[in-house]
Amino acid sequence: MLTGLLTTAGQVATLFLMMAIGFALRKWRKLSDDGISPMTFLLLYVVAPCLIVRSMQIERSAEALQSMLFSALGCVIYYVVGIVGGLPLFSKRAPDTRDVLRFGSVYSNNGFMGFPLVLALLGDGAGICAAAFLIVNSIVQWTHGVALMTPKNADAATGSRVTNLRRVVLNPGTIAFAIGAVLYGFGLRLPQQVGNAVGFMADVNTPLAMVIIGAQMADADILSLFRHIELYALAALKLLIFPAIAAAILHLFSPPPLVYCATVILAATPSAGMTSMFAQRFGRDTATAARAVTFTTLLSILTLPVFASVAMRVSGL
Repeated sequence: MLTGLLTTAGQVATLFLMMAIGFALRKWRKLSDDGISPMTFLLLYVVAPCLIVRSMQIERSAEALQSMLFSALGCVIYYVVGIVGGLPLFSKRAPDTRDVLRFGSVYSNNGFMGFPLVLALLGDGAGICAAAFLIVNSIVQWTHGVALMTPKNADAATGSRVTNLRRVVLNPGTIAFAIGAVLYGFGLRLPQQVGNAVGFMADVNTPLAMVIIGAQMADADILSLFRHIELYALAALKLLIFPAIAAAILHLFSPPPLVYCATVILAATPSAGMTSMFAQRFGRDTATAARAVTFTTLLSILTLPVFASVAMRVSGL
């Protein structure tokens, strides 16, 4: 158990060292907002989709299909736990702050941090599990997440209260998953040159994502984070309580060990970067959103190794 914990902690520490590079570049003013924005676009619209497609370039088998279904089930379980459990929380806060805290306590940083961490800890074989989890995550995020973060007094004519089906269906993750699913379903392989290009782009995912997160964290006053009491409650829910409950429920279904570990790790990642993006988009409490993402990301260096190690121990991986 101790060996597994130290190994996992080492992998997480490696990711945080890459984040430190982005943090330093931002602090030294070598990386500006004008630089972070196109890097984020490249990650979301090119690199991450390539990673999903490559993850699905595997031999067709009942085992692979089972892995995808169990991963999707695990994601559904996690969000049912988080969404239902979050309903009565933070009710005494102002609506703009309350909804940001509820969003941050549920939605995970699957794409930027979860996917790289799963691959680093479990290998490329876990990529298909992470891809399936990511698709369900995107659907829930662009439906319930948008509804949660939209002010209740929003003008109905703007369509803010209506689920944006185009974004649910036509986002980079779902498109990449659809392409990968077609190739997988028909047993097709990308041409060698295309496959190599997709693979090389996919390899950029982990360092690029970590540098971006580090750069985003550089704008926060780290020491002041520890003075906000509500952040401790949010962190406890996001990093401990909700993933632990979801892990216990998923274990009752006896999923394959690799799927179980990947799902638990993804559920235990810190608050999604979309917390800040949605807060900005819908005019909510952006300061609290930024603090929530930064605070949970910092604390996850302690909690993620524990969850990963326990999941491996419980599953027998």
